[in-house]
Formats: sequence, structure tokens, C-alpha cells
Amino acid sequence: MVAAARAIESHRHNALARDVYAEHFVRSARASADWPVRLEHVPGGDANPLWGRLGRYFGLRTRVLDDALLRSVRAGARQVVLLGAGLDSRAFRLDWPPGCTVFEVDTEDVLAFKHQVLDGLRAAPKTVRVPIAADLCTDWAGALTGAGFDPTAPSAWLAEGLLLYLPNAAERYLIDAVDGLSAAGSTLAFEVKLGGESPEVRDNPVYRSTKQQIGVDLLDLFDGEPRPDSAGALARRGWATSLHTPFDFTQHHGRGPLPEPNDALASNRWVFADKPRAVAVRPPAGPGGVRLLQ
Repeated sequence: MVAAARAIESHRHNALARDVYAEHFVRSARASADWPVRLEHVPGGDANPLWGRLGRYFGLRTRVLDDALLRSVRAGARQVVLLGAGLDSRAFRLDWPPGCTVFEVDTEDVLAFKHQVLDGLRAAPKTVRVPIAADLCTDWAGALTGAGFDPTAPSAWLAEGLLLYLPNAAERYLIDAVDGLSAAGSTLAFEVKLGGESPEVRDNPVYRSTKQQIGVDLLDLFDGEPRPDSAGALARRGWATSLHTPFDFTQHHGRGPLPEPNDALASNRWVFADKPRAVAVRPPAGPGGVRLLQ
């Protein structure tokens, strides 16, 4: 579904993000082979709650998180970790600085399908790419370090469209693992939903149309356990965190979804966290001008 939304976004004249591989993923899967990949194929166009409004949300999210990763690597991070990478093609479509490595963590079957499609296109990544077959509800951190990830070097982490589907314990483990594996200067971007959905929100056209048009009940996919405060957990560990609504970025970019009554997107937050670099503090001079080191 997200790949189809990225394909539609890519064909807009004012696209926020372009992904030439997205429509090939959609066409290669039996369940989605007849889904739209261009806006002109969408009944009702942008008025369609699924492929119009929600699709534009995914296009905006792609752009915002692309920008966040590129800022991190331009600031010095050379390891990028995509948690629940899915059909993400950032290793193939973004212009990475020299020396970057992109680690893609997802289940074996997802990666196998992804490789089948990309190999068929003879696609070549624009940087070193390391796929890691691991279940994010298990000990994926060991698989990551075993694949060459260096916890002593700054890294840029991304959990896009992931945490709202994970059990509470798996989300807590993910935050603990990212914190433990992150050197100073690392960043993390992720998406959360605040609280549960009211009956009025659950009846929003986005949810109804998604179930009607492609047979996917998004509400059933969301994990029903109370969500941990992951942004707060990072802040308590010294990370600098900021939370934004998607509408903040609609305003910034001049396009994207706008708020509506009983909005299915109103509780979505995009979280950006930075682990501060060590600050060199000049110690006070002791007797005889000797610097006292603490």
C-alpha cells in the first residue's frame, strides 16, 4: 500500500519524493497487481480518501524522512539503519555521501521479494547496502552488529510506519537497543500514534475506504496495547527530541494532507531524536595554573 502511494506521488508534477521502483513492487505482487500507481488511475483522484489523502500523507512522510536521513549523514553519520525497511528503496534512490552503509532490517520473506524485484530491474544501490533478515519482535540487535554495524560510530536510525504495529514490549526493546547501540552524534526518526482512536475517528473515510478498496483493515493492524512513551524514554536518557504533526510539514512544503473533522491522521506524530555529541568542557585552573580534570 505504501509502495503504491509512493508510486502515485512519484508521478505527480509537484512530487515531494520520487521512487522509480515503487510501482514495480506493486505490479510484482499478486495481491496488488491491479492497484493504481498513477493519480489518473484513482477513482475520484485526490478526493479519494485512500489514494488521495492517505497516499499524499505517505508521500509527505517519505520526503520528510528522506530529508532527516540526509541531514544526519551530511553531519557525519556514515551508518544508516532502516528498521522494518519493507519495500523502502532509499539505498537505491538517494544520493549518499561517500563511505555510507545502509543496513536494512526486515523479515526474510520481505527481503526475498524485494531482491527478486530489484534484481529483475538490475537495480544497483548508490552506496553499500547490507540486508539483514531478522524479526523485530526478537533479538535483531545481535544480527545487526553481527553484520558489521559499529556501535562506536554515529548512526542514523529510521523506524518508518513501524512502531504502531509492534507490541509494547517490542517497541520498548527497540528503543533500548537503539539507545544502547548509538554513539554520540546519532539520530533516530520514527512515527507513533498518540492514544487510541475514538469511535468517530474509527469511522473516518480513510479507514473505511482502505478496507473497501483493497481489503486492508488498518485498525486491525494497529497493536491494541497501551503505547509506551518512546520519545519520553529517549529524552530521559539524554536525547534531544521533538514531536511534529504531519500538518506541520504540509505547511512547510505547501502540499500534503490538511486537518479534517474526526481525523485519522490527527494522532500521528513524527519524532526526531538526536543523541548529543560530547561537549569539550575546559576545566578550571587549579593551583599553579594546573587544569583540574574531573
